[in-house]
Amino acid sequence: MSGLSQEATELLGELLRFNTVNPPGNERPAQEYLAKLLGEAGFECELLGAEPGRPNLVARLTGTEPGPTLCYLGHVDTVLADAEEWSHGPWSGEVHDGYIWGRGALDMKSQVAAEIAAAAALAREGWRPTHGELLIVTVVDEETGGELGAEWITKNHPEKVRCDLLVNEGGGAVFEYGGPPARRLYGVCCAEKGVFRFTLTTDGVAGHASMPKMGDNALLKMAPLLERLAARQPAYELTAEPEAFLKGLGEDPADPVAAVARMAAEDERLVTVFEPMFGVTFTPTRIKASEKINVIPSRAELKVDCRVPPGLGEAEVLRGIEEVLGPHPPPHPPPHPPAGPNPRVEFTERVVGNRSPIDTPLMQTISKWVAEHDPGAEVVPVILPGFTDSRHFRAAFPECVAYGFFPHRHQSLFETMPLIHGADERIDVRDLGFAAEFFRDLALRILG
Repeated sequence: MSGLSQEATELLGELLRFNTVNPPGNERPAQEYLAKLLGEAGFECELLGAEPGRPNLVARLTGTEPGPTLCYLGHVDTVLADAEEWSHGPWSGEVHDGYIWGRGALDMKSQVAAEIAAAAALAREGWRPTHGELLIVTVVDEETGGELGAEWITKNHPEKVRCDLLVNEGGGAVFEYGGPPARRLYGVCCAEKGVFRFTLTTDGVAGHASMPKMGDNALLKMAPLLERLAARQPAYELTAEPEAFLKGLGEDPADPVAAVARMAAEDERLVTVFEPMFGVTFTPTRIKASEKINVIPSRAELKVDCRVPPGLGEAEVLRGIEEVLGPHPPPHPPPHPPAGPNPRVEFTERVVGNRSPIDTPLMQTISKWVAEHDPGAEVVPVILPGFTDSRHFRAAFPECVAYGFFPHRHQSLFETMPLIHGADERIDVRDLGFAAEFFRDLALRILG
């Protein structure tokens, strides 16, 4: 194990031992620990927060000549963990069988540890950027939306975190495709889907539940809608990122149906992870009908989580609803409830997706580094079905190129995905060192 890998491993162990489950977060002790480490290495550090117990860390290493600001972004809060479900304690930070175990070992204290270990090692060696500056930002509150973290700091202190290039979570775990020999591919997250959540409402006539045919049960009209939602998703509608992704796989973007079929034949997990990039998706999550068990409901509501790639919006969602569910009436109660399941549609959230350009010097630098350190491997652009703090930085600084990338060479995408937010979250020690080397080299290549 190299000195940098050892440092990153020890730092991650320390971070995992801080219980920063959000809520309540209580991130201050972890942030003070990181600020002390970076400050002693030579960084200028500030703790800025909306609440005293939940500050965000901003650490800066400035060069002598003007140039770009490269930001390494991370969050130190985590989701909850039930210790009884774990093989090793979720706040132990222990190393077993070549892995570091703990809540946050993948999401995302490991990336924070790799970024800071690399940056601190460079600074202690006397390195300073030849041009530009290296910015380390570790925020709180990501797991509940970033209101006290990335959203707060980009709105309240934009001058403190303004950057030209940003590397955050959301990509980097290796996966294989095709062959033989199989190609090794690393996803670089260039975009995140937006949310266009909506409510489907069916109408009926109330009645006494002791007489099932008395009235018109609005809840039963949901059954065919749920069946249709279970049976299919809207047709694929590829934007720039999935087109480039399929080209990177050696597939034809003009025929995504055939590409998905080949992915499924090779490994169904490829479809599970990557198919959501290819267009609008619908997932029903909540249903509500009668307030009382003995009353036939006159109205039923189904909440649908709808995710939309950047570049698409409400028009595409409405087209998808009609495609999957059939024509729908306007969003107000009809004078006479229809006999069939035709639902009313009402949007409850509209948040467009966010993206950064694919073809940039930063992408070229990442691609070259991967080829050098994993010969024959390549990078492909991906869209994250969910979202990260990158969206706040893209909104605040439209010219910023923000990517999600944390390279894992040994622990594959299909090994890491089930562990994120799950029991026995852990990271291969070798991958932590691999990532730390990447963050060290990226700073040197971008900033000189």
